[in-house]
Amino acid sequence: MISVLIPVYNYNISELVSEVHKQLITSEIPFEILCYDDCSNDIKFQDYNNTINTLSHCAYTILQKNIGRSAIRNKLAKDAKFDWCLFLDADVMPKNDDFISTYLKSISEKSEVIYGGILYQEKRVDDAQLLRWIYGNKREALSAEVRNKNTYLSFLTLSFLIHKSVFNTVHFNEDIPNLRHEDTLFSYNLKEANINIQHIDNPVYHLGLEDSKTFLQKSLDSVEAINLFINQDLLPSNYTRITNIYSKIKDNVISKVLASVYYKYEATFKKNLLGKNPSLLVFDLYRLSYYCTLNSKK
Repeated sequence: MISVLIPVYNYNISELVSEVHKQLITSEIPFEILCYDDCSNDIKFQDYNNTINTLSHCAYTILQKNIGRSAIRNKLAKDAKFDWCLFLDADVMPKNDDFISTYLKSISEKSEVIYGGILYQEKRVDDAQLLRWIYGNKREALSAEVRNKNTYLSFLTLSFLIHKSVFNTVHFNEDIPNLRHEDTLFSYNLKEANINIQHIDNPVYHLGLEDSKTFLQKSLDSVEAINLFINQDLLPSNYTRITNIYSKIKDNVISKVLASVYYKYEATFKKNLLGKNPSLLVFDLYRLSYYCTLNSKK
């Protein structure tokens, strides 16, 4: 009935698979767990994850070459043998021991995509990871009630259930660079295809927090990815929060001022965002002003 699909790269997923496997056994339904390793370059993770092959109905497969986040998800879905596909990122862990049963109970005749949400640990993390933790808690760890107010942009691909027939219609775009925001593009494609996203409260913890410096660089990569998607007409300019703001100011002096702000205050922004009290307002200004620099060169 259900195929659990986990892409992995340089991460130990043995504990995640063990927990999900235990819940699936308890559910007494037909299942498989497919774990595809995108050619990890650290052999110790492959050693950890090879233990997955000792579990019933589980397979851990190492790809011969790295194919990227979009392609590996598409390959997993293509190889899945059951109608319902549960995608899980490698660095998550179900909060509750009824995680699988809650997803299964939420399926109705009208269900197409079901998203359970994510959480971050409540205890304050080390200062080095603080920006990612604050952003995750404030912007991503949202209840189903809140997520339903912005159905598609609130959808993240760390943990979601999708019918295989839907995935055959809307899948991850393999033509885009392996930057960021493939989930944003995927959500927009679902919206364009009138695919319903059902939001429920069935969260996983997001465990793999980057340090603030890495997260900050990935944030700029994400801005570049969104800019590329818009330039290639893959996304409308008003789809995300930052690009919507820019679409309203691009034809006046404000966009040029913001571009200048980035060049002048980049170091000041970083000092705050990499410090002990990072501000999400500064984070938003940092990304918006960087987006303005990308478009001021046109």
